[in-house]
Amino acid sequence: MPTIPVSAMKFLSTLKKNNNREWFNVNKEAFLAQQEAIAVVMEALLQQLTTHDEIETRSGKDSLFRIYRDTRFSTDKTPYRTNWAGRFKRATKFRRGGYYWQLEPGASFLAGGFWGPNPQDMKRIREDIAFDATPLRKILKQRSFVNTFGALKGEQVKTAPKGFTADHEAIDLLRYKQFLLIRPFTDEEILGNGFVKLANETYKSMRPFLDYMSEVLVADANGLME
Repeated sequence: MPTIPVSAMKFLSTLKKNNNREWFNVNKEAFLAQQEAIAVVMEALLQQLTTHDEIETRSGKDSLFRIYRDTRFSTDKTPYRTNWAGRFKRATKFRRGGYYWQLEPGASFLAGGFWGPNPQDMKRIREDIAFDATPLRKILKQRSFVNTFGALKGEQVKTAPKGFTADHEAIDLLRYKQFLLIRPFTDEEILGNGFVKLANETYKSMRPFLDYMSEVLVADANGLME
């Protein structure tokens, strides 16, 4: 399996100290070389991922986000990201959720789930939880889930969402506005020979949660796929 080169992470550290267009233009070729090395690793991860899920993303290179930041509405005007990041999109409307990755010295992680559910999706998720939270609680308590992600993460409303009471038995789950599964990685894990395998196992551990959410979001009132 290909590995993340040390030079790719060192490039990010240097970029963080020189986050300006003049430096980047001089070092553009070095950036492209490191980006290609990351793309090779992500291609290997994609091949592993497709053995247990259907993915729309066509290649490891296509999974990468642009290094250029959109600074139009940000107080931080530095022009470049200081991490390698990207995502693999699940295929068809029946497979909801996605797989995200971010590599940064001292702050790498893999994640999945639902970052910003639209109001319609949010309503369906909460209604299903309110009707019976048992299936979701069972997933969140599975040993593989707890060992990999610890607990469900994401922003929550402070009291109770509209339409639900603060004393609802599933209020701890109903408060979520995001549904995120996050696993941090050490630099040693990122740079190790087993990173692709470890990353694939991490994504595979998300499947019960993603499959549960997919069923909630694409099934009709009779439990049939729309």
